[in-house]
Amino acid sequence: MGECLYSGKVKEVWSTDDPDILEFRYTNQISVFDQIIPSLIPRKGESLNRTTCHWFELVEKEGICRTHIVERNAPDRCLVRRVDIYREPGMTPRDGEWVFVPLEIVCRHYLAGSGWRRYKRGELTSEELGFEAGTVLEQGAKLPAPYVEVTTKFEAFDRLIDTPEALEIANITAEELESLIDVVIRVDALIEREAIKNGLIHVDGKKEFALGPGRVPVLVDSFGTLDEDRWWDAEEYAKGNIVQLSKEFVRQHYVRTGHQEVLRLARESDSPDPSIPALPSEVIADTAALYASMYQRLTGNEF
Repeated sequence: MGECLYSGKVKEVWSTDDPDILEFRYTNQISVFDQIIPSLIPRKGESLNRTTCHWFELVEKEGICRTHIVERNAPDRCLVRRVDIYREPGMTPRDGEWVFVPLEIVCRHYLAGSGWRRYKRGELTSEELGFEAGTVLEQGAKLPAPYVEVTTKFEAFDRLIDTPEALEIANITAEELESLIDVVIRVDALIEREAIKNGLIHVDGKKEFALGPGRVPVLVDSFGTLDEDRWWDAEEYAKGNIVQLSKEFVRQHYVRTGHQEVLRLARESDSPDPSIPALPSEVIADTAALYASMYQRLTGNEF
């Protein structure tokens, strides 16, 4: 029997009989703004596990990069290759192999979510997003090219950082960071190709990596799900409407109720985070139905 090595916001990491293999156990918990909501979403863990395993298999089949996936061994569990994790900034060995890169790489294809909120506050300009200077943008605008950002991984909440700080925290070379970004863009091209077949727009997403043998990128953790990525309905978007088909659906609940703004102000003033309220029963039911239906749309498989 294994032991629980780590319990995160949406999954637990367990040891196995093989010291090089770990088991991910996805839970029905849901989190937004780096806060765990005190509500459970039925079968959410199964949806996440089956969806991310689907994408890992496609990435390997396409030959884009290596991944840490070994196999899906239960509806809500999978076996993965263990990587060494160094949580202190700058402590990851410069020549290490099978080491986790302590960064999250975010790739945006449309102006949405925190990107849109930063743009409205004047913290992100249209020029930075690839448009001509002075261009006035609307929510949901398609970006001229993928817009890549890097955030911290092991701080209290994700913080945007520039390239020099990213290299310092992860103790990697500029070339290694570029290799990770290249993989992100190639993986997102694959996701976009598959998503549009099912009437979906892949808005943005985040990915995490390790460096494997020869310091090559290894895609790890989870991606392409409703938690890590944002999705819209393509038919509705063509009509000028934004229909949220991801965890953004839940985020918007807390934006509407004012919790997101209260949380932002608390963090800006270094005050304690206010407790996040539980979800209403109707939002829980709608969220469970969304995770089930989106698994089917993303993979083409029955849930």
